[in-house]
Amino acid sequence: MFLVKPKLHSDSRGVFSEVFRQDIFDKRIGSTRFVQENHSRSRARGVLRGLHYQASPRAQGKLVRVVRGAIYDVAVDVRLGSPTYGRHVAVELNAEGWSQFWIPVGFLHGFCALTDDVEVIYKTTDFYSYDHDRSIAFDDPDISINWPINASELLVSEKDRRAPLMRDAPPHFNFDEHSSIDDWRRTFGSS
Repeated sequence: MFLVKPKLHSDSRGVFSEVFRQDIFDKRIGSTRFVQENHSRSRARGVLRGLHYQASPRAQGKLVRVVRGAIYDVAVDVRLGSPTYGRHVAVELNAEGWSQFWIPVGFLHGFCALTDDVEVIYKTTDFYSYDHDRSIAFDDPDISINWPINASELLVSEKDRRAPLMRDAPPHFNFDEHSSIDDWRRTFGSS
C-alpha cells in the first residue's frame, strides 16, 4: 500500500500528467492487472462510504484518486496474522493534489467526503461481484477511525449502517497469502 504521486507538468495553459503507467506501477508493487474502473459522486460533505471489501476468490486491490473535491480515505488491514491486523491508515486525497492511494487485497476501504460534489475514480484488480461484496462497520470501536466529520453530520447508506463489527465477521484474508513484508512497512512505517 502506498501513495502514488504522479509528476505534474505545468505551464500557462494548465497541467498535464501521466496519472497511470502500468510499467511504473508494476515496478513499485509487483505485477498487477486492473480489470474495472469505477466512478462515484458524493453530492454532499459528510457522505461516508465503507468500510468495503470483496471476499476471496473475488478480492480486489484498488487504486483510488479524486478528480473533484476532497476525501478522507481509509484502509484497514484485515489479514489474519499480520503484525498490523486491525490497524488503519488514512490519507486526504483531493483533486488539486493528483495523488492516488493503492489499497491491496486484504484491506478494508472507506472514505468520507470532505467537500460537496466529490468525484472519486478507482481501478480494481477484479470485477465487482454481488455475491462476494462485504462490509465492516465504519464506526467499529476496535478499529477506532477518527472520521473528520461529526457523527451526527455523516450521511451513510442503510447497508453500511447495518454492517457487522470486524470481530463478528468471518475472516477472509491470511497474511501469508495476501502480503509481502514491504506492503505493511510502506503502509505503517514499521521496520
